[in-house]
Amino acid sequence: MINAILQKKMYQSDIQIRVRYAETDQMGYVYHGNYAAYFEVARTESFRELGIRYKDLEGQGVGMPVGELHTRFRRPARYDDLLTIRVMLRELAEGSRVKFEYEIRNEAGELLTEGYTLMVFVSTSNGRPVPIPDSVREKLAPYFAEGEGDSPLGPGRATPGDAPAPAAFGK
Repeated sequence: MINAILQKKMYQSDIQIRVRYAETDQMGYVYHGNYAAYFEVARTESFRELGIRYKDLEGQGVGMPVGELHTRFRRPARYDDLLTIRVMLRELAEGSRVKFEYEIRNEAGELLTEGYTLMVFVSTSNGRPVPIPDSVREKLAPYFAEGEGDSPLGPGRATPGDAPAPAAFGK
């Protein structure tokens, strides 16, 4: 499920993933290495919702490797949890980089994990940075236009409140 929200100078999209048994460790928590994959799924699906496909970018000779990855774990996700992953672009990409921010919440709305990836647009032929493709900029630009807009999902659609203080991993 993907829901894109238009906000003043910001793009965000929500996707849902159910935790599979194979993604958990012996303690029953989602193994920490899986969060990078969750971020990737959310990022690629949010771009797909905008009409931007990684496969098409690669066909144009443009790749998007991860330049930085940061993850902060607040509470564990567990087997069979339905996770909502929110992807946020707080500013329109400039130059060759774009920063994707993430929040992962459980069905109770508790903030479990937050993080970001800094992606770099590069030429697939030589690996050197290239400017953000015009096709990507054109799809993102309306979300960063001056003035406020309502969510395409209806008026009054709110963003998450302030993050709760870190909590113990016990339940």
